[in-house]
Amino acid sequence: MSQTTTEPSTEADATAAILRQRSEDPDRISGGHLVAKALKAEGVDVIFTLCGGHIIDIYDGCVDEGIAVVDVRHEQVAAHAADGYARITGKPGVAVVTAGPGTTDAVTGVANAFRAESPMLLIGGQGALSQHKMGSLQDLPHVDMMTPITKFAATVPHTTRSADMVSMAFRECYHGAPGPSFLEIPRDVLDAEVDLADCTIPEPGRYRASTKSAGDPASVQRLADLLQRASKPVVLLGSQVWTGRGTDAAIDFARTLDIPVFMNGSARGSLPPGDPHHFHLSRRYAFNQADVIVIVGTPFDFRMGYGRRLPSAATVVQIDMDYRTVGKNRDIDLGIVGDPGAVLAAVTRAVTGPVSSRRAWFEELRAEEESAYQKRLPKQLSDASPIHPLRLAHEINEFLTPDSVFVGDGGDIVTFSGGVVQPKTPGHWMDPGPLGTLGVGIPFVLAAKYARPEKEVVALFGDGAFSLTGWDFETLVRFNLPFVGVVGNNSSMNQIRYGQLRKYGEARQRVGNTLGDVHYDKFAQMLGGYGEEVRDPADIGPALRRARESGLPSLINVWVDPDAYAPGTMNQTMYK
Repeated sequence: MSQTTTEPSTEADATAAILRQRSEDPDRISGGHLVAKALKAEGVDVIFTLCGGHIIDIYDGCVDEGIAVVDVRHEQVAAHAADGYARITGKPGVAVVTAGPGTTDAVTGVANAFRAESPMLLIGGQGALSQHKMGSLQDLPHVDMMTPITKFAATVPHTTRSADMVSMAFRECYHGAPGPSFLEIPRDVLDAEVDLADCTIPEPGRYRASTKSAGDPASVQRLADLLQRASKPVVLLGSQVWTGRGTDAAIDFARTLDIPVFMNGSARGSLPPGDPHHFHLSRRYAFNQADVIVIVGTPFDFRMGYGRRLPSAATVVQIDMDYRTVGKNRDIDLGIVGDPGAVLAAVTRAVTGPVSSRRAWFEELRAEEESAYQKRLPKQLSDASPIHPLRLAHEINEFLTPDSVFVGDGGDIVTFSGGVVQPKTPGHWMDPGPLGTLGVGIPFVLAAKYARPEKEVVALFGDGAFSLTGWDFETLVRFNLPFVGVVGNNSSMNQIRYGQLRKYGEARQRVGNTLGDVHYDKFAQMLGGYGEEVRDPADIGPALRRARESGLPSLINVWVDPDAYAPGTMNQTMYK
């Protein structure tokens, strides 16, 4: 018996049906073309995507609007790339994925951007409204799934609303601390054509207000007075400083008030190594000795010991874009809600009169820095084989130029690098952020190199982390995006292995965390890139230089000691 269906049975059938319906009337426009116009109004110049029949009209609109379409091999990569693009450019990133598994594949990337406060828009397909709740192809409750991990999640209910809801989603990305938004667009909404006169297409620069709030003036003045009188102040610059592009204001603040600066997350590189106000290895000592501690744009989460590492005797000040973050997990003496750069600039302007001398305080911290550096130096320069991870991190740090963007993707190996690798320029450090997502490396490389082709991109992967999204190395080859990649290969998920060793002993340290001895150099060669294997620490530097000179996406497979664990791994709160 024959059956009559109201919905195409495959994506190929759906695509053919769409093409048959296309009109040539210049006064009519499809939902996908409205979406593209709204993306263009936001200044979007590229979308990251994996194709699907639900979303192809957006591609067609992007072609007309001059927006590049970068297609990847997994939707998680598309979402991570949109996150990375936002970080490197300061503009919101955009990923476009099909319905059902396309959208669920992207969930991890959206969640990572949510915890990292990265502004991006994920657009997901959806089955036709006319088949709502009928079990259409790839139908899932996407909005319900995305709501807890976005600042805004909605369905576009009608074709005429396509453009203004895209702009609405972008606006919500910047409400308080930045973050991701999600829009699902049903297939019949996206593909239908409507009269152009019935549509609202927001104009560039006219649908979003400035978010550069400078905070409460009385609190700003109070902070300026506190810092003028303090004898041992210290400031920690967090990721919001870079996200809000407040680096110049932060530098001026530190130099005017003569304050030692520590940096974490995306703020690393705000001051270059060697700057007199740049400190790196003495943070815990500085916090324990300081009389005033200013935490800027970073929450009291696990990275800060939930605020418990800050002594009760110190005056603690917290500056953040999000009111909900200020004073969370730990009482504070002063909280200021606003854009970090604008707040720090306002504090600098509020300074009147001389600042207390800090010479002795700087000398004390510099001595502590030197002591910590000398203690670690033998391992950094070790000639042992297997290679100590600190030696690998040292060689990478020596290799970086002021134009090198460093991407860290891994557990223990990247924890090692955090104490050694120091970017020399603002915005040149990229890691997943507080969600701790493995697999961001290749997508972040893709975003960084596509957005800033003039920059060198250097990525350090754990072997477990690379395995999650490594197939998109082929995307880098296909789009001719060279980078220098290093896999710290210990054939283990070593950060987890350490916890198992500590909890259950040597006999059970290798349960579910041991990987094969994979030759990632050969993997790179197979996909058309440059690959090289390193077992001797003396060969790391020359191999890095050869990768740079190859002009290809590259992977240097460095065999590192599986029995070396980073101090940060051993001190993790999850194991205590």
